[in-house]
Amino acid sequence: MNAAPHFQRVALIGFGLIGGSIARGAKLQGLAGEIATTARSEKTRARVVELNVVDRVVESNAEAVKDADLVILCIPVGACAAVAQEIAPHLKPGAIVSDVGSVKGAVVKDMAPHLPDSVHFVPAHPVAGTEHSGPDSGFAELFINRWCILTPPEGTDAAAIDRLHAFWSGLGARVEIMTPEHHDLVLAITSHLPHLIAYTIVGTADELGQVTSSEVIKFSAGGFRDFTRIAASDPTMWRDVFLANKEAVLEMLGTFNEDLSKLTRAIRRGDGEALFEHFTRTRAIRRGIVEIGQDSAAPDFGRPHPSLRKE
Repeated sequence: MNAAPHFQRVALIGFGLIGGSIARGAKLQGLAGEIATTARSEKTRARVVELNVVDRVVESNAEAVKDADLVILCIPVGACAAVAQEIAPHLKPGAIVSDVGSVKGAVVKDMAPHLPDSVHFVPAHPVAGTEHSGPDSGFAELFINRWCILTPPEGTDAAAIDRLHAFWSGLGARVEIMTPEHHDLVLAITSHLPHLIAYTIVGTADELGQVTSSEVIKFSAGGFRDFTRIAASDPTMWRDVFLANKEAVLEMLGTFNEDLSKLTRAIRRGDGEALFEHFTRTRAIRRGIVEIGQDSAAPDFGRPHPSLRKE
């Protein structure tokens, strides 16, 4: 537990997986003196009250940010502009305003014009998550050893960046600083394109007339099963991500289609050498991810398996 909170008052706008995990982690680590939150739906607000993981649950965004030293928008990127405009008159001078969106260029463009010069705008993207959503989905350990990328616009106060850096470090994250444009290009290939592929593959399986839906579910092998986990992610959030980062996603999708064409030709021509070379190269990338601790080397991604031994 820290001797003193990093922020006396933190406001979370939105309380799903990310907002809920921030609240739980910040409470556990003593990073906030008080946490106030709000959510768009009355049902969600009522559930957050029942969970008893924040100090105050209020009805409006304006009320949530009142006197807050740190305001974090934990909402889909498509909603950020309207919320920034709504809360701007109510922000405390000197407050840090941030977000958790998977796209940063659009967030900077949409939010910055509405925010007063008296606050510090430091966009952020915690590269962590699960396929679950809603107020019950959060957990304090979500950010441990995961990256949080800060993308402060040029000229942002260095002390404000350092304070937010320390906050995310306190939640267990490893923090990196990038420009918004570079972030969007990196995440287009490491996150956005994989989600698009997952949605496509699962959708294709659902539409395949020769294989029934029950067979797809019943005989799902490990690879397809992992795609279904990704494809179960929040549809509102990912709709907004693809629309907000369409240039970078389309660029990566073009590169992917070129590589897919090469593999198609190799299979059609029976070119085993080309396939083997490609698979060997991609296998090395997987090993690199494991070596830096971004995933487990345990078989089947560490999933538990039943024992054959009789009790």
